[in-house]
Amino acid sequence: MVREGVWILTAVLATSAGWTDWRWRRIPNWLTLPGLLLGIALNSAASGWAGTKDSLLGAALGLALLLPFVLVRSLGAGDWKLVGALGACLGPYPLIEVLGATLFVAGLMAVGLIVWKKRVRQTLHNLGHMVGAFFTLHLPGPELSLDSPQSLKVPFGVAVAVAVILYTVRQAWGAS
Repeated sequence: MVREGVWILTAVLATSAGWTDWRWRRIPNWLTLPGLLLGIALNSAASGWAGTKDSLLGAALGLALLLPFVLVRSLGAGDWKLVGALGACLGPYPLIEVLGATLFVAGLMAVGLIVWKKRVRQTLHNLGHMVGAFFTLHLPGPELSLDSPQSLKVPFGVAVAVAVILYTVRQAWGAS
């Protein structure tokens, strides 16, 4: 019963974050911090010390994996904190599954946005610039960060919400 509560909490947290990211392009701390704490508490209640350990490992993994993207300004801090909170709810292994699905959903959203805004040529140019910067061990520049007003932005929280909902439905149907 408590395990189902963790799934429900995770889905509610992700859906709320996805909505705020879609609507206002930010994920507030008042949503992520309680999600982190509730995830740890519910997992601890469900599985004792093993649940606490999994919860803390999931939070640390989510924060560690996405920190480089926050530091180079390609991901917002709210998205980063959301993934940490989801890691606390899900634990490390399910978080990896959810992040894989999130990347797929975000990629589909990005392709749709690029085509819709007719920015395919500019996107290919930017990708070439980013690959060149990678191989020369330099940052690509401020024109390719979230700070650039010309950049197209996919609300990562929406992609996370879709992935978590799909994961939760899969768990509810027992298709582990």
